[in-house]
Amino acid sequence: MKIWIDFVTSRIIPAFHRFLQYQSKSESDPGLDKVRNDFHEQIKQFTREMDVEGPYFLGKDLSLIDLVIAPWALRLWVFDHFKGGLKLPKGETWVRRYEQWREAVEKRESVISSTSEREHYLPIYQRYADDVAQSELAKATREGRGVP
Repeated sequence: MKIWIDFVTSRIIPAFHRFLQYQSKSESDPGLDKVRNDFHEQIKQFTREMDVEGPYFLGKDLSLIDLVIAPWALRLWVFDHFKGGLKLPKGETWVRRYEQWREAVEKRESVISSTSEREHYLPIYQRYADDVAQSELAKATREGRGVP
């Protein structure tokens, strides 16, 4: 379990923020696709380690790892809003398993009752999407470092 918590904090969260904070240099800049694909790859690696049947990471019961990654999984809408979409490759086995997991997590009452409305996140994520946020995480992302 500890290794997957570390994977979330050292790989998924930094990839999430690199994608969100990325600033295109021109109309034909392939960089946005590169950071999007890197984020996909991190989700893909994580998902491949999930219990095959699920719906949660370890199987039928919710565990700590599900709760560690849930906040970021529930905020994937930010990519539709700010970066032209997440664009997960439809039809792939890992994407179907990831969607099954995400749907199970986002339907839990404990998750619903502890998640703020999107309107509260928009101004915060706008600063990240514009790459002007001054949090330690935003600064670390700009410097190519992991979660502080």
